[in-house]
Amino acid sequence: MIRILMVCLGNICRSPLAEGILKSKTFLKKVEVDSAGTGDYHIGGLPDKRSISIAKEYNIDITDQRARQFSVVDFDNFDIIYAMDTSNYKNILRIARNTDDKKKVRLILNEVFPDENLDVPDPYAGGKHGFATVYIMLEQACEIIANKF
Repeated sequence: MIRILMVCLGNICRSPLAEGILKSKTFLKKVEVDSAGTGDYHIGGLPDKRSISIAKEYNIDITDQRARQFSVVDFDNFDIIYAMDTSNYKNILRIARNTDDKKKVRLILNEVFPDENLDVPDPYAGGKHGFATVYIMLEQACEIIANKF
């Protein structure tokens, strides 16, 4: 069983979408997927309604997810930790305890664009179009991730 964690800032926009997309692509495989946020803004809350809506357009239901904050224990519980952007990547690395923890952390778009260190933009302040763009970006990355297992 491979355990993958998707991480963004608030765990209501990008990482819930990434979790839902990857789950939909790996449901017959031995892959466990979860998500978290580096911030504590939305703990216990549902994903953003716009994330729920765009996921639903692709027949993915993410309404069972609840926001939670990333913690040092996640280094023990997950094999790979995908950050949605460089800011969250750096925040995760700040609490890493050792080199083994740091080796688990990756930028998700490096799956599509190796070593380019591109960010998945945060669509929170934008409209529905931003969520559609983020969905497409995450779908491409998750397809590559899913094909690895």
